[in-house]
Amino acid sequence: MVARVFIDGEAGTTGLQIRERLAMRRDLELISIPDESRKDPAARADYLNKADIAILCLPDAAAKESVALIENDTTRVIDASSAHRVAEGWAYGFAEMDLDQADIIAAAMRVANPGCWPQGLIAAVRPLITAELLPSDFNLTYFGISGYSGGGKGMIADYEAAGTSANSFAPYALGFNHKHLPEMTEYGLLDAAPLFTPTVGDFYKGMLTVVPLNLAGLAKVPTGEQLHAAIADHFASAPGGFVEVAPLEALEKSDSLNPQALNDTNKLQLHVFANDARAQAAIVAVYDNLGKGASGAAVQNLNLMLGVDQTTSLAA
Repeated sequence: MVARVFIDGEAGTTGLQIRERLAMRRDLELISIPDESRKDPAARADYLNKADIAILCLPDAAAKESVALIENDTTRVIDASSAHRVAEGWAYGFAEMDLDQADIIAAAMRVANPGCWPQGLIAAVRPLITAELLPSDFNLTYFGISGYSGGGKGMIADYEAAGTSANSFAPYALGFNHKHLPEMTEYGLLDAAPLFTPTVGDFYKGMLTVVPLNLAGLAKVPTGEQLHAAIADHFASAPGGFVEVAPLEALEKSDSLNPQALNDTNKLQLHVFANDARAQAAIVAVYDNLGKGASGAAVQNLNLMLGVDQTTSLAA
């Protein structure tokens, strides 16, 4: 049976990327609303209600409106906005997060696609808290850099218009109230939100995130080997996904620690660095903010919901 898929907001950055990944699929029928009807609630309601799966690539308020327009009990939803990521009744769409997360997504009627920034933190911290190497009340900081496509059409236009004068390293969210904080706290298993300082770089896509760990204050200080083993074991227990853990190495620098190294893939690669004598460590994640960080994750979730191999249409 061919599944009907409606991308509500297909003209946006994420929507276009999803459509590109699905264009050659023969197990899907992509249904598209005419351009002149995209802002017509009645027309959107019609397409939403005749879809088997609706993928919402919209601002938060519009995503909530789209969900409210669904009147049947058959249309399943993947929401790429941040509107429903910690909402009751919604499965969180990070398939590798736990051993059973892919199965939860596969059975769900409503799936909230994860944000790009939260995935790096969750992948780094959740395994360590689950393994009781870090306490849930650990005073966590988190930073990194992402391509400007993460800011959507407006930021893309601004950066491309600026040309060589574009800011190559632009910190933001300096009010420390980023909209991803609830998601990071909830699925990172944290008691309180981390201190989060994101940065935009002068490149289109790709990202690198860092969770630095000052471990000296813990009653039992984990070694780098223990941190690495906990993370590696966690993701080895969820086979078939896209998260991989690099070998534990004593490196001062590496070409693989490049925010653009995994562009055009759906891979998320984790690196663990540690100095046991100093009781310090850092967990680094590299991935494509438009791949695993957005549209790639949505396609992976779609595959799970359709019961096909989760790697279909996705480059590893």
